Order: sequence, then structure tokens, then C-alpha cells
Amino acid sequence: MKLIIDTDPGIDDAMAVFYAALDPTIELLGLTSAFGNVTVDIATRNALRLLDRAGLDVPVAAGAGNPLVLPPLPPSSHVHGAEGFGHIPAETPSRRPLDLSAAEFLTDMARRHRGELVVCAVGPITNVALALRLDPDFARNVKRVVFMGGAARVPGNITPYAEANTYHDPHALAEVIASGVEAVMVGLDVTLATLLRSDDFDRLARTSPHLGGFLREASRFYLDFYRGIGNDGCGLHDPMAVIAAASPEMFTIETLGLSVVPDGEQQGRTVLHDGDEGRIGICTGGDMEAVKQRFLAAFD
Repeated sequence: MKLIIDTDPGIDDAMAVFYAALDPTIELLGLTSAFGNVTVDIATRNALRLLDRAGLDVPVAAGAGNPLVLPPLPPSSHVHGAEGFGHIPAETPSRRPLDLSAAEFLTDMARRHRGELVVCAVGPITNVALALRLDPDFARNVKRVVFMGGAARVPGNITPYAEANTYHDPHALAEVIASGVEAVMVGLDVTLATLLRSDDFDRLARTSPHLGGFLREASRFYLDFYRGIGNDGCGLHDPMAVIAAASPEMFTIETLGLSVVPDGEQQGRTVLHDGDEGRIGICTGGDMEAVKQRFLAAFD
């Protein structure tokens, strides 16, 4: 599978990128960066850092620094740390990003790999919306857009109603859904159905000291946040989206109508409906323990 990950790294973004680097069924063609967990400048630098650590010589294109319509929210430094990787300090990567914007890179790669490219968006989906605006053929050229976001039948995690990525830019998600692009939502219904705990990160560090050790060190800050809100582990958010892109057979995916609340108290809420418009794939179940073991086993 030819894959581009649209990312705002972010600790679970690091898990997703490293998983993609290790899964032999995935051909990672590049990363695009966006605001979200960190600013877009830090996200771009972090994307390059992750590729350096994974030993992958693939391009990074810097993308959106703000939502389409709404004012930007502060970065999630209380969740991911000021530099995105917990207490791990900033580091200068070995390479620079492309001169192309994320939207330009996405549309170019979709034309080049028409019908083959899967885009996995694990931050706010702004770059995908900008690609659709830039090239009307993007929706037909890309094979599928898989995005981590939303909550179909469970509460949100940034508000009682909304998941964080959809809350950051609901207008972008609405444009993506309305475009008719084939899309799959990997939301809190599945990503919080299994947790990674400190002993899981210890296993990663034992079996893969270079990549797993980095994740264990970054996870200390992340797990502290989750403990502070009453959870003994972190959700498998972003890596689960990559696994759903590569191995959709592991999930129950229902084709349902979806709309997004653009603003107000329920901003970012993803609402199921019975109409014909906005029908996309929604991950609603599956063996989430098996998905977790798939993730862990990639580092063995």
C-alpha cells in the first residue's frame, strides 16, 4: 500500500510513523505536517526527526498552520510536551522539508499514483481539505483517505461532544466529507477500546531499543497526562488509523452518513445520520486487542 501520513507529531504520531516504517505491507511515500499537537513548524521538524530515527529517506511537506475558518487553539503541550515528544528535547533534523506545500505534495502524489495512494490524516484534516480545493481531481485520484478523528457513538475527549482533531478544524472535515472522496473514520469508538500501558512501552524498548526506546521515553509524559484524567494507559489513536489503512479487515466498518457541527457548544461533534449525503466508512468495532498486538509485534 502506498501511503502518505498527514501528521502533527505528537507522541502517538511517532507511534504511527514508526509502525508504518516497520510494516512490510506499507510503502511510505512521505509525510505532510499540520498544526495541532504542536505548531506546524515544530510538527515539520518532528516529522523529519521521526524519519531520521526510522532511517527513511522520504520527503516531508509543511502544511497548514491554522484551521480553515476558526481561530487556532493553543498546542496540546500539556498532553505531548512543549516540543511534541514529552520530555525529549528539540533536535535539528538532518534534512529540510520540500519547497512544495502539503496540499501541493498531496495532489502531485495522488496524480502520480492515481488510484493507489492512501492518505492517512492523524491530525486536523486541514491539509486534505486544502488539497481538495487545490485540485478538483484529488478526490478521484486518491484511493482513500483514512482519518483519525471523531466519535460516532461515544463521548468526545477534548469536550463532552468532540474528539480533538475534529474540534480543531470541523470545517475542514465537513469539506472532506462533502467532496465525495472515499473516506474512513477511525475515531474514539475504536481507538480508546484498547490501551497501551507502561509495560507495553517497556516491551517496545526491549524488542526495539532504537525506535521502541524513543517511544518509551516520550510516553512517560503522555502516560502521566492520562493518569491525571483517570486512565491507566493511553489510547492507540494514530497508530490505529495507520493499521486501519493497511489492514481494514481487522475492523468493523459501517457505511453511514456523517455530519460535523461547525461551531458553538458542540463544535467538532461528528453526528451520524440516515441520509444519502456524506456517507463514509466508520470504524465501529473489531478485535481491538488483536490490533494492539499487531502494533506491538511490528517492533519485535
